Amino acid sequence: MALRPIITAPDKRLKARSAPVEAVDDEVRTLLDDMLESMYAAEGIGLAAIQVGVAKRCIVTDVHPPDEPHAPLKLVNPEIVWRSDERVSHEEGCLSFPDHYAEVERPASVTVAYQDETGAAREVTAVGTLAVCLQHEIDHLEGVLFVDYLSLVKRSIILRKLTKARRAAAGA
Repeated sequence: MALRPIITAPDKRLKARSAPVEAVDDEVRTLLDDMLESMYAAEGIGLAAIQVGVAKRCIVTDVHPPDEPHAPLKLVNPEIVWRSDERVSHEEGCLSFPDHYAEVERPASVTVAYQDETGAAREVTAVGTLAVCLQHEIDHLEGVLFVDYLSLVKRSIILRKLTKARRAAAGA
């Protein structure tokens, strides 16, 4: 496994749609393992492949409580096949938007069909933090960012701050 750098906004690659994975092979399994290692190192709970510069439909997540063992999910070609009518608002952050958080409203529960790391077809029905995380990461595969759910003013403020921070880091 290897740490991969996480792309931060306003990098244009984050707005790209990811391509389906044709076959779950060793290359994809290595990508999933690297993504998990990178996510854990950044203290995140979810990561999409596009966030490490790979435009493939792969996500990883682990929303385990801090006092419990890791419980990672590796999803290839995930697709939301059911959404609840009930909606909830949840404070979201993103490893590609360091130190920025905002309330986002989403369906309270979802069912996601996907392939696991062996290529087997699976489904998971999620509620709570896992439901939010899966929706957030699947959005990344479509080039949709959590700030896209915010007002233009809030989104602009966050993007300006990130651009300023990037310039400051480049000049240091």
